[in-house]
Amino acid sequence: MPDLARTSPLNAEFARVLDLAQLRDAEDFRFDISPEPPEAEAIARLMGAQALRKLRFTGTLTPLDRAGWELSGQFGATVVQTCVVTLEPVTTRIDQPVRREFRPVQGAEASDILLSPEDDDEIEPLGREIDLGLVAIEALALALPAYPRKEGAELGQKTYAGEGVTPLEDEDTKPFAALAALKDKLAGKS
Repeated sequence: MPDLARTSPLNAEFARVLDLAQLRDAEDFRFDISPEPPEAEAIARLMGAQALRKLRFTGTLTPLDRAGWELSGQFGATVVQTCVVTLEPVTTRIDQPVRREFRPVQGAEASDILLSPEDDDEIEPLGREIDLGLVAIEALALALPAYPRKEGAELGQKTYAGEGVTPLEDEDTKPFAALAALKDKLAGKS
């Protein structure tokens, strides 16, 4: 069974790099990876989270028609983030499938690839290595809530005014509030 390298210039937090030359005659390659405590701390910092309590990424790499590899796996993580309303800890549990295809690049280096929004987001350029740790970090980044909220946490109505100034409510401070008021005013004149 091939060893996974634990260093990569592209992934200092959680490198698990598989040299594909070691898989020449392999049918499938099964993997089951989890970060060590210092790696979990580094991933949490990278994600702007308070802590990464658990992360596990399991799956299989299967050869594709002599031209690439298919990765299918299961990703799970427990992350502690800060609530954007109360600033209290919020625990998020993620369990989701992960699928990627690694395909050779025709006539270009992997670093020269230009992607467009129409491209399949599960297809990756195939190089000499696959960093399973980087795939796990990407899955985590895509699954984490951008604005975590503690259950029941709500923003209340705020009033903004200094002494002797007519108070502004939240609705008045929204970017298009003045345009909406102008539209209403013009509609009343017609």
